[in-house]
Amino acid sequence: MKFAVIGGTGLIGSRVVENLNADGHQAVPHSLSTGVDIITGQGLDAAVAGADAVINLTNSPTFDDASLAFFQTSMDNLLAASERSRVGHFVILSIVGVDQVPDLDYYRAKVLQENILKAGPIPYSIVRATQFMEFMDATLAMTTDGDTVRLPRTPVQPIAAADVASAVAEVAAGSPLNGVLNIAGPDVYPLDELGRITLTAKGNGRSVVTDDSAGMFAAAHGDALTAPSDARIASTHYTDWLS
Repeated sequence: MKFAVIGGTGLIGSRVVENLNADGHQAVPHSLSTGVDIITGQGLDAAVAGADAVINLTNSPTFDDASLAFFQTSMDNLLAASERSRVGHFVILSIVGVDQVPDLDYYRAKVLQENILKAGPIPYSIVRATQFMEFMDATLAMTTDGDTVRLPRTPVQPIAAADVASAVAEVAAGSPLNGVLNIAGPDVYPLDELGRITLTAKGNGRSVVTDDSAGMFAAAHGDALTAPSDARIASTHYTDWLS
């Protein structure tokens, strides 16, 4: 099969391209650096031409309300180009619990992206993943003040990027789900505890203070960000990934 991987040079996209090509497919990465602009539409028709499936792994440059316009425009452009090229399968990567955190602009924008795809003309699959292990450093940085990190007790279930990429590649090479696959790591942690584990493992001198109002994940209540009962559970444990 031939795949157009939009956002194919990033953390997940580069791994998806590698996995698909290793399985004997032809996966071509596309991004701004390769001359494809999903906002202006430049290069899109050429990028998706002849593709059996399009995998959209692009992300908004901001997490504020501007992300809504990003996903609206990018999805409109990508779906139109894919329809012109008669693409048979369109795949996006989303977030577990994305529809349960309406107070976050970025989560509302991802819900919009999902809804545009569902209402569109192309058979589709949505892979929803829990928080990436690779993003823990950025999560700590967001609420760091000097030597103190403030984190809420929000339960999270981190997953390794390699496991996400494997699932996305598998779904993309299969028949369209016309629905959602949830994927998650094997372990649930309160976010403040996960912060302490991370800093200790890295020999970082910062300390974590529990603050249930700190950071973007404070807006997630209950088990919104952990795996639902039907989720596929990946094998990589966070402590093994850290080591």
